[in-house]
Amino acid sequence: MRSRLRAVVAGATALAAVTLAGCGGSSASGSADGKLDVVTSFYPLEFIARTVGGDAVHVTTLTAPGVEPHDLELTPKQVGTIATAKLVVYEKNLQPAVDEAVEQNAKDAGFDVVPAAKLEATGADFEEHDETQGAATPGGTTQPAAYTEEALDPHFWLDPIRYADVVKAVTDKLVATDSANAAGYQERSKALLADIAKLDTDYKTGLANCRLKTFVTSHEAFAYLAKRYGLTMVGIAGFTPDAEPTPARIKEVQDIVRAQKVTTIFYEELVSPKVAETIARDVGVQTAVLSPIEGLSDANSQETYLTLMRENLQELQKANSCA
Repeated sequence: MRSRLRAVVAGATALAAVTLAGCGGSSASGSADGKLDVVTSFYPLEFIARTVGGDAVHVTTLTAPGVEPHDLELTPKQVGTIATAKLVVYEKNLQPAVDEAVEQNAKDAGFDVVPAAKLEATGADFEEHDETQGAATPGGTTQPAAYTEEALDPHFWLDPIRYADVVKAVTDKLVATDSANAAGYQERSKALLADIAKLDTDYKTGLANCRLKTFVTSHEAFAYLAKRYGLTMVGIAGFTPDAEPTPARIKEVQDIVRAQKVTTIFYEELVSPKVAETIARDVGVQTAVLSPIEGLSDANSQETYLTLMRENLQELQKANSCA
């Protein structure tokens, strides 16, 4: 996968270079209408840029609605957009194609949000294609097949507190890049941060008294959320949502569902629910959607990060019998 992405980016970069060579100079803002040209790599960062940027920015996102961001491939036009942008907001190591395009075309404009997100190795990643069985640990427990503790969990936006920290960092970067519109950026950022603080409060109260503390998801996206609000996440697949889980992992999940009387197997909108539905059918429980909010379902969606997070809260409360 990574080698194929590198090839796509390399070809796109070469074509973009030809296109850009014939272009004239850009305005100070990077946009013909005087707005700041901002490129974002996927939806959670697009939402921040659009909300904080308001009418002072022109935002282009690299991951279209309905596209799973982990497997993004860039077109030559997208590479050209990165090369001419005044600010490129992305999360390093999430989308290899974006990392390479920024490195080759936008070193000065690139803004990696990872330091602000303070990513952790949550111990939630699995090498899904390894068919080996789990091995006993020194403490006597059995780890899942191909379990890895070193991989950093990229899903910071599902923890409102981490997301707020990224909002602050992006706001500071917008102010530094376009100081003429600093007051507007700061005002809109303050309003967004208030909304996120309210969201955090609602999660704390809404998940404080749950009969069940474990929830099962199609992939390991919710570790930060679970840790923040006192729950335990069990993922069927690892950080990459469309990877095939091993038979050993499927059995582990089934055993957990039965032992802890889990009521619901959650799946997501942008990836096939087949594995989740199969496990749910085998153990006799229901399925429901829990959105990892990696992208909107389509271009006409009226959903936002905030509305989707609230829908997730309602689904968790229902599945875990929260008072």
